[in-house]
Amino acid sequence: MTKPSEVTLTAQAWQEIARHAEESFPEECCGVVIADGANERVQRLENIQNKLHALDPETYPRTAVIAYAMDPKELELVIDNAATGGAKLKAFYHSHPDHEAYFSDEDKAFASPFGEPTFPNAAQIVVSIYHHEVKRLAAFAWSDDKNDFVEVAIKKI
Repeated sequence: MTKPSEVTLTAQAWQEIARHAEESFPEECCGVVIADGANERVQRLENIQNKLHALDPETYPRTAVIAYAMDPKELELVIDNAATGGAKLKAFYHSHPDHEAYFSDEDKAFASPFGEPTFPNAAQIVVSIYHHEVKRLAAFAWSDDKNDFVEVAIKKI
């Protein structure tokens, strides 16, 4: 997969991401979109932020109301299973309850923990949701030119 200049989602994937955000509200949801070229599917992942906060509130001061964390082992298993079936990671997604859909410094840190993205060809989708109602999905992609994530168009197909 090449780096996206535009992100397309099937109506079904769009609706599943929105439903996940609505069901998780007021906490952030997280997951991935897996695609094989002909089909795509949304895979919900557990937001383990509250568990991290409970174990070590000094290191993890934020709760799932304002942060998300994916279990790296769960994520790796999902990506490996997708690859076994000939599919690839298309995008990550997470929600921003009662906030706009923007790519925060914390989001950048998750996506590029060593300064460059771990998955440079995967888009980053952020869902703005207020009072259980999705307001907007925004997509961000890594730009080699800007050495940063930039907002790109997102379309429902």
